Amino acid sequence: MPRFSVEVPHSLTQEEAVGRVQGLLQRVKDKYQDQVSELEEAWTDNVLAFKFKTYGFKIGGKLTAAANNVKIDGELPIAAMMFKGRIEQTIRDELAKRLA
Repeated sequence: MPRFSVEVPHSLTQEEAVGRVQGLLQRVKDKYQDQVSELEEAWTDNVLAFKFKTYGFKIGGKLTAAANNVKIDGELPIAAMMFKGRIEQTIRDELAKRLA
């Protein structure tokens, strides 16, 4: 399965970064409620494992909140590759807002 990756730098502590991104996926689901379903998320320390479905595509990956950046690595179905740039940009924009 093809991969995607987004990294957003910040000047927060790791704990502050985790606090700001907790609930991010739920906020995205609320904002795009007609497009996102089957949301699953599980935190272990500063790492979030997630899965969700959008436009019939299953997307999953992990978010790692570090002291200087937040990075998301995930997998996209081949059929969603034409939306890869849009998906990465949307994630980058949402993260940047939360970490500002």
